[in-house]
Amino acid sequence: MSSSGVAGAWPEEGPLAPKLDALRAEIECVGRAVVAFSGGADSALVAWVATEVLGPDRVLCVTAVSPSLAPEELADCRALAGEWDLRWRTVSTEELDDPRYSVNDGDRCYHCKASLLAALTPWAEAESAVVLLGVNLDDLGDHRPGQRAAAERGARFPLVSAGLTKDDVRSVSRQLGLRTWDKPAAACLASRLPYGTPVTLGTLNTVAAAESALRALGFGQLRVRHYGDLARIELPAGDLEGAVARRDDVVAAVRGAGYRYVTLDLEGFRSGNLNLALTGARHDGGVGPDATPVTP
Repeated sequence: MSSSGVAGAWPEEGPLAPKLDALRAEIECVGRAVVAFSGGADSALVAWVATEVLGPDRVLCVTAVSPSLAPEELADCRALAGEWDLRWRTVSTEELDDPRYSVNDGDRCYHCKASLLAALTPWAEAESAVVLLGVNLDDLGDHRPGQRAAAERGARFPLVSAGLTKDDVRSVSRQLGLRTWDKPAAACLASRLPYGTPVTLGTLNTVAAAESALRALGFGQLRVRHYGDLARIELPAGDLEGAVARRDDVVAAVRGAGYRYVTLDLEGFRSGNLNLALTGARHDGGVGPDATPVTP
């Protein structure tokens, strides 16, 4: 049993052992850390390893709270902090007050991360610490301008430095006994809006309500893409048949959140697929021929 109350042992051999050693070394060298803690598999691993390596007195885990954070994610961050004895707090971010963010162009994530770092920097300065983000090696291949904003402001990506991919993060987390090892990815709620659709408090609340209602039906990994009064639901391919079988429940759940039309995307769940619009690829904001209506 570790000092953070999690069962599991450090992998001392195998293909991932050198990467974990590199992660520990990367974190140890910073001395003190403020971890941007969203509760996902990546930031959870960074938070847990940092607390193990540096000790809770030298690690502050901070969750940024804004309308773009799903309520379930905030609740899980609070639960994880208690389970793992993390030194944890929340800070509010004000990205919705920035018109460069709310206009929702291709640089939205840049302005979001800039707001995050603006909120974390005072804490890092007070702690004489370095800000650590849970970015893995696979993330570098997607359109994520937020990484540039964070790097420009001195944040570090220890998972990248250690050469850890998303699969590596999940494998290591499982070996360490972290329950986040198979947690579905949960990007900010603004990522559900096609570029060019303004980000508003009302829209984010509608998306959050629809996704919460679908999770209550037992669907885990999902996205509700927002197109005005139409919702396009993305689920893993293995869940599509079940969603059709529970058509009435799915429709009621999503309509209850405020949507008029409910569609199911036959291509299934694809993290970050709205980024394809930035390269002129398909899914450029229209519903597309592959979105099958499940409305009555």
